[in-house]
Amino acid sequence: MASRHHTVRPVTTEAWNTTGLHVHRKRIAHMTFFWGHNTQVLFPGWPGSSTGMYVLALVFVFSLAVIVEWLSHYNIVKPGASRVAAGLFKTGLHGVRVGLAYMVVLAVMSFNGGIFIAAVVGHAVGYLLFGSRVVFNKSGRSDSDLLPPK
Repeated sequence: MASRHHTVRPVTTEAWNTTGLHVHRKRIAHMTFFWGHNTQVLFPGWPGSSTGMYVLALVFVFSLAVIVEWLSHYNIVKPGASRVAAGLFKTGLHGVRVGLAYMVVLAVMSFNGGIFIAAVVGHAVGYLLFGSRVVFNKSGRSDSDLLPPK
């Protein structure tokens, strides 16, 4: 009976060194979730092998996810503002929100279990704070009032 082993496939990256010569480097690309602090998130060499930098990466991804939820649920345009100016501002804000959301997705694509959990918990906390109306209930209504009548 053949046993199946999870393998990590090396990925060849091509680059030019400072002398103009073409070099090939091999790096490890994980194709399944893994646990550990030695990973690469968003930028080459970051967070590296330092545990402190890995914790900083977790906090960074968590914060990005919370900010994405805040931008998704916060209405910053005041009533009575110019429709054109409000539309342009909301369009720009939407672009920023989508860009940050894609950064969270790219971080999760590192396949690191801790980064994945930080992103999910960040989105959940952001939704709790800004989307669920439990913490900041501006309308004075409960969530049960928001449900359609039976």
